[in-house]
Amino acid sequence: MNNTRALTLFLSFLRLGITAFGGPAMVVYIKDLSVRRNQWLDEKGFNDGVALCQSIPGATAMQMAAFVGLKTGGFAGALSAYIGFGLPAFLLMVVLSALYTQYHALAIATSLFSVLQVIVVSLVANATISLGRDIIRKPRSILIALFSALLFAIGSSPFPVILCGALSGALLLSRSKADIPLDRMGTGMFHVKHIICMLLFVLVGLVLLYMRDQRLFSLAVVMLKVDLFAFGGGFASLPLMLHEIVQVKGWLSLATFMDGIALGQITPGPIVITATFIGYMVEGFIGSVISTLAIFTPSFVALLFAAPLFDRFKSNPYFMGATKGLFATFLGLLLFMTFKFSSLVPWDLLRISVGLASFAALLKKVDIFYVILSGALLAFLISK
Repeated sequence: MNNTRALTLFLSFLRLGITAFGGPAMVVYIKDLSVRRNQWLDEKGFNDGVALCQSIPGATAMQMAAFVGLKTGGFAGALSAYIGFGLPAFLLMVVLSALYTQYHALAIATSLFSVLQVIVVSLVANATISLGRDIIRKPRSILIALFSALLFAIGSSPFPVILCGALSGALLLSRSKADIPLDRMGTGMFHVKHIICMLLFVLVGLVLLYMRDQRLFSLAVVMLKVDLFAFGGGFASLPLMLHEIVQVKGWLSLATFMDGIALGQITPGPIVITATFIGYMVEGFIGSVISTLAIFTPSFVALLFAAPLFDRFKSNPYFMGATKGLFATFLGLLLFMTFKFSSLVPWDLLRISVGLASFAALLKKVDIFYVILSGALLAFLISK
């Protein structure tokens, strides 16, 4: 792997990251970049990567950028593509977070975020339905989802709920080994030294943070934990963040947390970039850097570890069953979040109309950027 290839991957994914609106929808554009335009991967290899990235924690689009880089240029390629794809979202979110701290109390900003909170409810409800389509005809999956929502509603920590979901899936949703396709992705080489180096980097970083600033240390630990358990894509991280940031730590109010989600949707990149906003609100710019590094590191390491082993993982019926259980669990957590966020909104005729209109637009696959832009325009008119 030479420096030229790493630079090519970085610049290619940087350009793509600038317009990376739509979260998981960006996988289509990553495919166009890597399969059709540059022929870094064939279609079969790319599709195997999608299956892998949906089976491990982390934002799917970010993971796919790293996967393409890994298959194209090894560890350096994965890191270059990963950083390039996420950098525009981080920079823009830092700017928006700084503006938020200065101007969110102004009348027009208050009006704007009151409308955006309604759109966030529609956004989470749409994500719940989108994820639910895959399991709606599977009674056992629905049962796991509803039970998870109930546990979350009565105040259970999401992390044991997630583990229970994985165990339930392994026991209730696994198929016989003969029913699982045995297509091979190719074993490749383990990136052991790189994994060890990254783990040491995290460990040393945590020790330094613990010695220097307990609050930054806690912020890093929370985000590392959230990403480590965020199976099912970027939206899966939101219930975990909500629990840790709002309910356990009390660092942000629920309303401010929802504002962060809204800002995360008007930036390119995955919705987990909300972590940058949270970090900025808790500890300023350094908090945004620490929070962003922590929310993306575990899933990147998971990709390095899982890529050479995925052909074995996907032929194991219990692993695939556990994965289905995890998806069902996060459906339940998103269902809870929909009701939780809805309870915060002071519903009136205008907000109900905005909520129904934005929800219908999202169901029709209208780009979230335009939905939020329309909401911002409406808020401006209301404030006059």
